[in-house]
Amino acid sequence: MSDHHHTADHDAHAAPEASGIKKITNILVLLGLPLVVVGSLVVYYMGQSSGHMAASMSEEAVMGRIQKVGVLQLGEASREPKTGEQVYQAQCTTCHAAGLVGAPKLADAGAWAPRIATGYEALLTSALKGKGNMAAQGGGAFADFEIGRAVAYMANAAGAKFEDPKAPEAEGAAAPAADAASAAK
Repeated sequence: MSDHHHTADHDAHAAPEASGIKKITNILVLLGLPLVVVGSLVVYYMGQSSGHMAASMSEEAVMGRIQKVGVLQLGEASREPKTGEQVYQAQCTTCHAAGLVGAPKLADAGAWAPRIATGYEALLTSALKGKGNMAAQGGGAFADFEIGRAVAYMANAAGAKFEDPKAPEAEGAAAPAADAASAAK
C-alpha cells in the first residue's frame, strides 16, 4: 500500500474542538436543567400542601368526580300501593284514552261490554299476561293487585260493578283481626 497518507490532510477534515468555556457551559446546562425542574416541582407541591387545599382537591370535588354513574333499584321497599286511577294514569292512559291499536277507550260502555261479560278474572288475566297488542301488564312494573285495581277502575268506568282489589298486606292483617273477633264471640 502506499504511504501517501498524510496526517495533516486527515486532521484538516476533523471537526474543530470546542473551546473550554463552551464545554463548561454545556455541562452546567445539562446538570442544571434537571435541578431547576425538580426544584420547581418541589416548590409547587409544597405550596399545595401548606394547609389549604386546592378547590379541585376538596372532598366535595373528588366525590363529584367519582360519583355513581347509575343506580340499580330492584324494587320499592315501602311505598303506598297505587289506586286503579293512579295506575291507569301512569300506565294505561296512552292506549286506553285514545283507543290506540284496538284498546277500548275509558268509559266506552259499548267497547267494554263484551270484555266485562267475560268477568273480572278474565280481564285481569289478559292485563297481567298481555293480549293482542297489549304487553303483559301493559308494559308497566306494578304489583299484580295494582294492575287489578286499574282493570276494575277502567271496567267500572264503562258500567261494570267490580270490587277494587285490596292490597295483600291489608288482607293479611284483616284475617288475624277476623279470627280474633270470631274467637271473642
